[in-house]
Amino acid sequence: MKFRISKLFFLPICAIFFLFSSGCGNAAGNENGEVVVYNWGEYLDPEAISLFEEETGIQVIYDEFETNEIMFPKVEAGATQYDVICPSDYMIQKMIENDLLAELNFDNIPNAKANIGTQYWDRSEEFDPDNKYSVPYCWGTVGILYNKTMVDEPIDSWTVLWDEKYQDNILMQDSVRDAFMVGLKLNGYSMNSTDAGELETAKNSLIQQKPLVQAYVVDQVRDKMIGNEAAIGVIYSGEAIYTQRENPDLEYVIPKEGTNVWIDSWVIAKNAPNKENGEKFIDFMCRPEIALMNFEYITYSTPNDAARDLIEDDDIRNSPIAFPDLNQFQNLETFQYLGEEADQMYNSLWKEVKSE
Repeated sequence: MKFRISKLFFLPICAIFFLFSSGCGNAAGNENGEVVVYNWGEYLDPEAISLFEEETGIQVIYDEFETNEIMFPKVEAGATQYDVICPSDYMIQKMIENDLLAELNFDNIPNAKANIGTQYWDRSEEFDPDNKYSVPYCWGTVGILYNKTMVDEPIDSWTVLWDEKYQDNILMQDSVRDAFMVGLKLNGYSMNSTDAGELETAKNSLIQQKPLVQAYVVDQVRDKMIGNEAAIGVIYSGEAIYTQRENPDLEYVIPKEGTNVWIDSWVIAKNAPNKENGEKFIDFMCRPEIALMNFEYITYSTPNDAARDLIEDDDIRNSPIAFPDLNQFQNLETFQYLGEEADQMYNSLWKEVKSE
């Protein structure tokens, strides 16, 4: 459940009118058709789109969303017919269960099987059994970012987020599943728990922590940590890579109690009007040089092993933040879709936390 910077860009200009009118690509006289892509904000290098259009003659109509929860009802309603979408793990599971996705023809996506690492396909099966519907695009972890000049000791546990000496210097994610992941892991539970007692314990821990929290934030955790406005923050690993470039006093750690290993993947909508063009787009994004281009642009880790081999900087290619050895850590999980009843329970408990 990740959040990106929400600056919108639409490529080409025709996309501006996409929400109001269909058939724009045909009006432009594009012989090879179009592909309509729905992705997170600033989650793909615009140059990659230009290269795809130049090579294939397929026009890319590009739209962006801020959260999985904004994306889902728009796709479900079907008023806008998207071809390629980039949801997160648990949302892919929900979309499969709601019959919103088309099975992929991997004969049209040879770069996926050739270049995506086995460990990422294995983890994808947790939300897409047999990997029929999705191709991993980016992945990462959720951990703690801390300022070495503002913290007394090395950090290795979620418990530091409850340390009173850091009162008003702690940043938490303003996201129900991410916040409860921290509370559940702190208490030794699965972050996919639907046990009412376990969730109540996690809720109480978050309420206990609340007086210590400076702010519940989304994108702002990155800027606040870079600007030395807080000592500790919960952050996505891709954002942590960027923050360290801007502020060398920042350190990222995966807590010993475990955390979320997330995957965002390309999928094709069930009602996609341009399925083959969508598969061509996914295949293009799985090329090593294109995957590398996107990694360098967004700083979120690529599951494309061939792209990683192309990284010239040894420190980046072997970065424990960008490419951690997951075998070194305990209790790593991927978010699962827990059903409407569980969603309502989580949301109700989160309201209790926020209202205290």
